[in-house]
Amino acid sequence: MKNPELRTKNSKLKTTKVCFVTMKAYSLFNLEVKSVFGGAEVDFYNLATELAKDNNFEVSCIVADYGQPDSEVRHNVKLIKSLDFKKNIISQTLSLWQAMNKANASIYLQKTAAWGTLFVYMFCKLHKRKFIYRTAKKEESTGDWPKNILERKAFHFSIRRADAVLAQNVKDKENLNSKLGISAAAIPNGHKLSSSIQSDRDFILWVGRSTKVKRPELFIKLAESAPDKKFLMICQRGTGDNEYDILISNAKKVNNLEYIERVEFSEIDSYFQRAKVLVNTSDTEGFPNTFIQACKAGTPILSLNVNPDDFLNKYKCGLCANSDWITFNNMLEEIIGPSANEYSKNARLYAKQNHDIKQIIEQYKEIFNNLMDGDN
Repeated sequence: MKNPELRTKNSKLKTTKVCFVTMKAYSLFNLEVKSVFGGAEVDFYNLATELAKDNNFEVSCIVADYGQPDSEVRHNVKLIKSLDFKKNIISQTLSLWQAMNKANASIYLQKTAAWGTLFVYMFCKLHKRKFIYRTAKKEESTGDWPKNILERKAFHFSIRRADAVLAQNVKDKENLNSKLGISAAAIPNGHKLSSSIQSDRDFILWVGRSTKVKRPELFIKLAESAPDKKFLMICQRGTGDNEYDILISNAKKVNNLEYIERVEFSEIDSYFQRAKVLVNTSDTEGFPNTFIQACKAGTPILSLNVNPDDFLNKYKCGLCANSDWITFNNMLEEIIGPSANEYSKNARLYAKQNHDIKQIIEQYKEIFNNLMDGDN
């Protein structure tokens, strides 16, 4: 690949306009808006705000309608209001395309498999813009998602024609190639790293949304099985979850478990800093941002199932029970025992070497610059 720094110095090219299509990310930019977001939105928020620090790029994000102005600038990122989730798909598509037209970007990035992937691709195809897709979960790379067959076919049609496909880990990259015939690049999620870590830790932590795949009820079960330990659960209602109140009710019956429905993104790192261990009970994920948030805080990870690229074992920053509940319970004792300090140091080192947003964004810049150089 060509050196993007040389490209910038030696040419008189215009500023490259990059647009992130990330509907639920608005509350990350505006903390006054209390809405649900996930790891995909955190990933794009981190990338957009870091990229916006470079004057060679003009950055925008297309977000959903939360009653905000049609256009505004926050953290040097232009936020463009688009679709209303309450309206039908035709209205949503028109709103999305109007917003993409307003962004007038050279490169559009989208994440999470849905009908929106097709609509973003079609806009880019018709207007001769570059389209980049970034995977959000493992099943996207194996061809098993979305569940709806028509939606899945539309998704595969779109990403096979993308100008670039980016995976969160090496295994997903390999699956994209072997299962779908797609050549992808593996780029880890990037985060801003804190300058120090806290030594005083007093609870076992779970952070996420109340979606079925994350299995939050298993953390409650774990807390019940260890009444001598303190547990803290931060769990906001997942989109479409009609059983959220039942989850809260069950959690409040456990005396050694504190339940918090929502913590602002700007404050969440303090909870990771105080945690003895982060627990993950999900059936499957791509690469959870909570793993990176834990590692950068020097917090070991205990996972029931999820271990992308076997990194917990490879870097010795946590343990995975490979779906075995008894092993999972035994591992909790091990990870907060005498070896806790070693796991903590390894976790911090892993985050520094693999997820520093300042290093990650340079990989994106190289991809952006090479896509634009291809048109010259």
